[in-house]
Amino acid sequence: MNKSELIDAIAEGSGLSKSQAEGALNAMLDAVQSAVAKGDKVTLPGFGAWSQSQRSARQGRNPRTGEIVQIAASKGVKFSAGAKFKAAVK
Repeated sequence: MNKSELIDAIAEGSGLSKSQAEGALNAMLDAVQSAVAKGDKVTLPGFGAWSQSQRSARQGRNPRTGEIVQIAASKGVKFSAGAKFKAAVK
């Protein structure tokens, strides 16, 4: 399912127009993205949670040359599926 198909499903399931459903989806995605970027955890009970993860600096190896390179510390995003979501997938 891509974004436009998700918008169609939201519109159909909620009785909203497609433009209203797209606005609601974009607002939700923006809110999650902003909160996680600030370091907050966003939890939707039964669905899952998004949080920021920290990757420490480390040494890596260039697979072509075998040269050791330094990999800088970075931040990433982690999603943990909720119990109801996991059960629905099984």
